[in-house]
Amino acid sequence: MSSSVDKVSQKVAEVKLGSTKSTKNNKSKGKGKSNKNQVVEDDDEDDFEKALELAMQLDAQKQAQKKADDVPAVEEEEKRVEEKIEVHYDPISTFYPDGNYPQGEVVDYKDDNLYRTTDEEKRALDREKNNKWNEFRKGAEIHRRVRKMAQAEIKPGMSMIEIAELIENAVRGYSGEDGLKGGMGFPCGLSLNHCAAHYSPNANDKLVLKYEDVMKVDFGVHVNGHIIDSAFTLTFDDKYDDLLKAVKDATNTGIREAGIDVRLTDIGEAIQEVMESYEVTLDGETYQVKPIKNLCGHNIGQYRIHGGKSVPIVKNFDNTKMEEGETFAIETFGSTGRGHVIGQGECSHYAKNPDAPANAISSIRVNRAKQLLKTIDENFGTLPFCRRYIDRLGEEKYLLALNQLVKSGVVSDYPPLVDVKGSYTAQYEHTILLRPNVKEVVSRGEDY
Repeated sequence: MSSSVDKVSQKVAEVKLGSTKSTKNNKSKGKGKSNKNQVVEDDDEDDFEKALELAMQLDAQKQAQKKADDVPAVEEEEKRVEEKIEVHYDPISTFYPDGNYPQGEVVDYKDDNLYRTTDEEKRALDREKNNKWNEFRKGAEIHRRVRKMAQAEIKPGMSMIEIAELIENAVRGYSGEDGLKGGMGFPCGLSLNHCAAHYSPNANDKLVLKYEDVMKVDFGVHVNGHIIDSAFTLTFDDKYDDLLKAVKDATNTGIREAGIDVRLTDIGEAIQEVMESYEVTLDGETYQVKPIKNLCGHNIGQYRIHGGKSVPIVKNFDNTKMEEGETFAIETFGSTGRGHVIGQGECSHYAKNPDAPANAISSIRVNRAKQLLKTIDENFGTLPFCRRYIDRLGEEKYLLALNQLVKSGVVSDYPPLVDVKGSYTAQYEHTILLRPNVKEVVSRGEDY
């Protein structure tokens, strides 16, 4: 840039100098030469304009060359700016004007519960709850559409914040709601590699998705508190295929074994057997795929992502049974590491504790913490949320207040859950409805 400016200055100086000399010479020849002098001055102005135009052309050429040289560095950023144009999503209700949403995969019960399929009493009970099932189906249809878009759009080089907002904005758009009536059922989890769960980017997170990453995409959609909890694993390198296959097979095994009156430990035992039958070879090293034994599925309550029952992915001797009318998230996690996770890293996931004792709330003395709790109650209730969701509401300087709520037991924090560094983890998950007469894998799609 500076060299081009110097050339402009040089050309201008040369023309001005020539113009001055011509004017002086003409003046010395007397007044009778005024017309000729005017012609000379006009010629000088033409020369000046030509010189200036030439200099500007040189500068433009140099800038064009500089831009061409900078394309590798600038092109991606310009592309990012274009991609940040907000996409509009019509509410899902516009596609289903009659208000009836498609069923998921419907499976008959087996063995002693096979009678339920044709039993008229059970069919009548099922019809009574059709509005509830329909709200789950609405959430599931939103989930399917959003994840189909995400699977097509997510690419290496995108930041975690870009990916999270891509998914969350689509959920809010299709829901036509953003709050207690509908929208995000819990924060979009984007846990990478040895991190198995509960990572979502906080503001100013600089982490970028890489080609060699293994990313668990776990997000929820709710309709009036009825939550669809479903997850998949995204990779770009096919060397991880056997890891993903193992976990997908294990999850489908859990779904197949689940049902009314089934013991939770029996489901865990079946999942473990399938998961451990797989091996994956990465960079010449072969690993047995291990179930992450301290992660499990769970039942889902209205506005409660964890309803109190846990579905293990290993045998654990829990003889608790699944019951009619319950909703479960069947999820499995496989790892090339220890098969055990610990909480580690900056926390992003939080939820109000629905079982917090009354004196925990009354013990809050800090006004800022009370104000923040009011914001949480009004916007999330007992649904999980993350810091970015609080940011969207315009809250500032709230971290100390949030930590105070956690310390008091009113809010629970859920830090990232990680296996040993250098290992890889995968996850697949579906929501199932234990209807009185059939089992419905409500979040099932063509993808998984």
